[in-house]
Amino acid sequence: MAAYKLYFRASVEKDFASIPRSDLKKILQRIKTLADNSRPLGCEKLTGQERYRVRQGGYRIVYSTHDDELTVWIVKVGHRKDIYR
Repeated sequence: MAAYKLYFRASVEKDFASIPRSDLKKILQRIKTLADNSRPLGCEKLTGQERYRVRQGGYRIVYSTHDDELTVWIVKVGHRKDIYR
């Protein structure tokens, strides 16, 4: 299986600013794994959208995957309480 390229929306940088460094390291590691497997065990497709989410501790990573281009776009990263506002 070919590796996917990872891209981040500009707004994700703002999401990262509010996350403690220790949690951010784990989140970035989890995001890196999406390059090898864009739909890992435990990912969920969001209802009514072409997006998925994976968990990392109390945080959620929302992303879209484009199989024809082999890309994964990170759309939003946030605490589970704040992600769906």
